[in-house]
Amino acid sequence: MKKAYLDNASTTAMRPEVIQEMAAVMTENFGNPSSTHSYGRAAKVLIETARKTIASLIKAEAREIIFTSGGTEADNWILRSAVKDLKVKRIITARTEHHAVLHTVEVLVAEYGIEAKYVDLNPDGSFNLNHLEEMLAENIPTLVSLIHVNNETGVIADLQAIGTLCKQYGAWFHSDTVQSIGKTEFDLQNLPIDFMAASAHKFHGPKGVGFAFIRKNTPLHAMIYGGEQEKGMRAGTEAIHQIAGMAKALKLSYDNLEEERNYISSLKQYFKERLDAVMPGYRINGEGADLFYNITNVLLPLTEDKTSMILFNLDMKGIAVSRGSACQSGSIRPSHVLQEMLSEEDINKPSLRISFSHYNTKEDIDLLIDALKTI
Repeated sequence: MKKAYLDNASTTAMRPEVIQEMAAVMTENFGNPSSTHSYGRAAKVLIETARKTIASLIKAEAREIIFTSGGTEADNWILRSAVKDLKVKRIITARTEHHAVLHTVEVLVAEYGIEAKYVDLNPDGSFNLNHLEEMLAENIPTLVSLIHVNNETGVIADLQAIGTLCKQYGAWFHSDTVQSIGKTEFDLQNLPIDFMAASAHKFHGPKGVGFAFIRKNTPLHAMIYGGEQEKGMRAGTEAIHQIAGMAKALKLSYDNLEEERNYISSLKQYFKERLDAVMPGYRINGEGADLFYNITNVLLPLTEDKTSMILFNLDMKGIAVSRGSACQSGSIRPSHVLQEMLSEEDINKPSLRISFSHYNTKEDIDLLIDALKTI
């Protein structure tokens, strides 16, 4: 049976070159980077080379890159440290954020009594920057945490505009950039942002590794204590093979960015043309906003009784996509993102998130369209 993996916003397949890089490191560089002998020194060189590579690709300084287990850890650390170390009294975020941010904010409200505020959304799911400015003008010590590319809809936030507002009113600015790092350019020398989170498995690297960007001279403290790894900011022996794999994946992503972005954009356009032809009445969730080129979240003109089984039916046909809703214990829990954007009638209809990579083909899209027609 032919299969089609169209869930690249969830995770991506590792590039063969990344696997080769990691295998070589595991074979030849197994030393502990904290050891002073030649094995340890060689491992340390690998880590610092990877740090410099990543920093150069996003125009940051090497000392501003701290390796983590992924985006979730980076988000948690930055948000918690903002409250504990930067003494913010309020976090401004949005109800469409990733749960790594939303749930952390909820815990910080309960533990520290900080205030949580949520930016209004425009009808297309983008952030209402007028509302953000109104809240910032209240002059409360604040961290703003807003996602760059929404992981469900692909709606893009204007980091430059948000960062400029934050600087104007003296607020710190953090962004979850998990969906965008490796897929679009960053110039952190000029982008007014203090903190970012990234995860390697979203740009064809290994799972279980990512990094936090922490603007230099920002007084954050460690979240994990122990040894002096990562400049004392994150204790624990480093996963050298994963760090090396992440750096290799990010470099390959940026080396091939223009070609792969154009190809993926053409796949997304082809998908839209196929939908236009066979499924009139569909709607793109977030349409009207600036949407990222590899994610499409589509509301299908199907009856509500098709909703609960649509993913199962697609999976049986070898097609991997995501729903705007998650199935738990046989019940349907509406997507927290789409709940903020859709009417009560539309939230009960099936929405699918289709997310592409350069490994996809038009044949994958044809398989999906044919399967949807049978449903």
